[in-house]
Amino acid sequence: MQIRVLGCSGGIGKGLRTTSLLIDDDILIDCGTGVGDLTMDELVKIRHIFITHTHLDHLASLPLLVDTVFDHLNGEPIKLHLLPESLKTLDEHLFNWKLWPDFFVLPEAGSAVMQPCVMEPGKIAKIRGREIEMIPVEHAVPAVGYRVTSESGKTFAFSGDSCENDTFWEGLNKHSRLDILFVECAYADHDKTLSKLARHYCPESLSADMKKLTHQPEVYITHLKPGDEAEILLELQAAMPDRNPKALNTGDSFQL
Repeated sequence: MQIRVLGCSGGIGKGLRTTSLLIDDDILIDCGTGVGDLTMDELVKIRHIFITHTHLDHLASLPLLVDTVFDHLNGEPIKLHLLPESLKTLDEHLFNWKLWPDFFVLPEAGSAVMQPCVMEPGKIAKIRGREIEMIPVEHAVPAVGYRVTSESGKTFAFSGDSCENDTFWEGLNKHSRLDILFVECAYADHDKTLSKLARHYCPESLSADMKKLTHQPEVYITHLKPGDEAEILLELQAAMPDRNPKALNTGDSFQL
C-alpha cells in the first residue's frame, strides 16, 4: 500500500496544499487543494473518498473533481464515505444547485456519479484488501480520523482535525499495531487560546494527549499554520522528544 501526501498544510501559498492523502491510486482521505495537482489519468482512477469533516480546506477540490471526471466514470460512481452529519452539510450547503450542482443526483437519480456511503464511528470499510476504520475525534464540527490497514497488516492512522479527546487514542490503542501516525498540530503555543477556540491542537495539548497512546509509531505532524511551521515543530520536539515528531510535507510518500 502506498500513501502519497497530496497536501497537508494548514493554509495556502506557493508550494502549500491543503489536506488530502492518496492511498494507492483509488482512495482519497479528504479532498483538499492538493488533489488539483493530479493528472487527468490519476483523477479518473479515484473511486473512494473518505471525508474527515466538512471544513473547506478538506473539501475544496471535491466539487471540481467530480465535475472534471463526470464523463469518465463509465457508470461506476465515486463513493463518498462520511458521517451522516457531514452528508447533511454537503447536501444543504454545497451540492445544492446554488453553490454547485447536485452530483448526488446527476446525471439522474439512481445512477448518479457520486454515491454517499454513510459510516458510523467504529465501522470498517474493506476495499481491495485494505481496511479503513472510522474513529471519532473532537473538532468544531462533527469529525473523525481514520485507521488504515494494508493487505500485509501494516497500519497508519490520520487524526484529521482535532483537539483534546480520548476517543481517537482509545480507538488506536485497542489494536496491536500502529506503524505511522499523521496527527495535526495547527497552532504554536503562543496561539493556544486561539487553538482552543478553533478546537485544534497546539504543542502543549498534543503532547499531553500523545501520552495516552500506547504505540510507538513514526509521528508526522500535519496542518501546520503557514509561517509558524518551524516554531510548532521545535515546540513539539521539546515537549515529546521520545516521539521524535517530524513535519509532514506535500509530496511525501510512504510504503506499507
